[in-house]
Amino acid sequence: MGKPTGFLEYQRELPKKRSVTERIKDYNEFYKPFPEAKIRNQAARCMDCGVPTCHAGCPLGNLIPDWNDLVYLDQWEAAIQELHSTNNFPEFTGRLCPAPCEEACVLGINEPAVTIEEIEKQIVERAFGEGWIKAVPPETRTGKTVAIVGSGPAGLAAAQQLNRAGHTVTVFERDDRIGGLLRYGIPDFKMEKWVIDRRLKIMEEEGVVFKPGHNIGVDVTADDLKAFDSVVFCTGSTKGRDLPVPGRDLDGVHLAMRYLPQQNKVDAGDDLAAQGVDQIKATGKHVIVIGGGDTGSDCIGTSNRQGAASVTNFELLPQPGAGRPAHQPWPFWPMRLRTSSSHEEGVNRNWSILTKKFIGSNGKIEKLVTVNIEFVPSENGGRPQMSEVPGSEKEWPADLVLLALGFVGPETDGVIKDLGLELDGRGNIGSDDKYMTNVPGIFAAGDARRGQSLIVWAISEGREAARGVDMYLMGHSELPTKGGGDLPRVM
Repeated sequence: MGKPTGFLEYQRELPKKRSVTERIKDYNEFYKPFPEAKIRNQAARCMDCGVPTCHAGCPLGNLIPDWNDLVYLDQWEAAIQELHSTNNFPEFTGRLCPAPCEEACVLGINEPAVTIEEIEKQIVERAFGEGWIKAVPPETRTGKTVAIVGSGPAGLAAAQQLNRAGHTVTVFERDDRIGGLLRYGIPDFKMEKWVIDRRLKIMEEEGVVFKPGHNIGVDVTADDLKAFDSVVFCTGSTKGRDLPVPGRDLDGVHLAMRYLPQQNKVDAGDDLAAQGVDQIKATGKHVIVIGGGDTGSDCIGTSNRQGAASVTNFELLPQPGAGRPAHQPWPFWPMRLRTSSSHEEGVNRNWSILTKKFIGSNGKIEKLVTVNIEFVPSENGGRPQMSEVPGSEKEWPADLVLLALGFVGPETDGVIKDLGLELDGRGNIGSDDKYMTNVPGIFAAGDARRGQSLIVWAISEGREAARGVDMYLMGHSELPTKGGGDLPRVM
């Protein structure tokens, strides 16, 4: 490493955030600039650890020690080349990834881990600023055509890889703008959408064709897709998990993914009222967000920016501790207490709580009823069983309830059914180890194939599926395969 003693000399440091009172007034990203000298110091903390376990923690197999070293040595252009060799979109992961690589960092055994995600973001932003990231169209075309269904991170990664291989790639997206979950699932305060548009411009210059506003199965039929030499389904896991309890049909109880995209459209300049859409807003309301994951956190941050009177968050599971649980040792991903930037902005967090029913009048939600729960060991030694705590029933005022309970799989009743694609035991699109479905030439990648997961997994799956498509079309492939490993979650 450029500085073998760096981890002894420098403490972990991240960019400062704008104050809560300032940042909740807008939907812009809120991290302040990070001086170059500081980011090079952070890169110097990367150890000469012998076995870089961060590789196994990263689904993309990013060459993390290599580009950390290059940043420390002030070789930024070489660093972006190393980073792009495994990751198509570090500007996305550098902002949105939960960084399983950092949990697997060797330094993280007994010290704060290397700031891998922030270094990744700084590399790609420096590269864009210097003009090093340019369109590189393929020198030759194969004459083969590929349709990508869905323009989230998996679809975009597959499209870029297949275009690089020389195939003619068309990306279909049912929404009015390209980007999938990146565009309409991630609030602008976590990633402003010019970040997507900047990358899309390069991909268009390289020859990728984007067709937003094309709903597969409606505007584009199964027969239309069969005209392509290959098809890749990257439609995501878009069916939200619901909460079928009494009162669910009351006005004011919504799935999170009805709520979040509307604000993103407003941020993009859309006039929802002119489009006949009555925007769901938290302004002046007592908001309850049910679900303690990233989507719930995004609802909390958006509600506060809309001027909610109060924001309360429910989580079914017990509150985790701040440290690693004994059964989730390094380098595995630990279920520890995590406080997001949205949590910092104001929320009443509640754990081990179950919603029993919604109550309202005149068709509108007014309150909900909960009960505390505990998990008790099962008699046969299996998973602990949920048990309600007697006498713990409680009513909560609620004008708006947002259900952020995760996702249960892709929508399969339309063209997926028409094409005869088989599903796996969890309702996702089934595939072999080359990502091809039971129908020759049709592939699947991302959340549509593996279920709800991380953006870094989506990009990895898109890259791997692209290699499978290339091999199917050409009999061989020079596209890279994943260079890293995979550390499963230990539950």
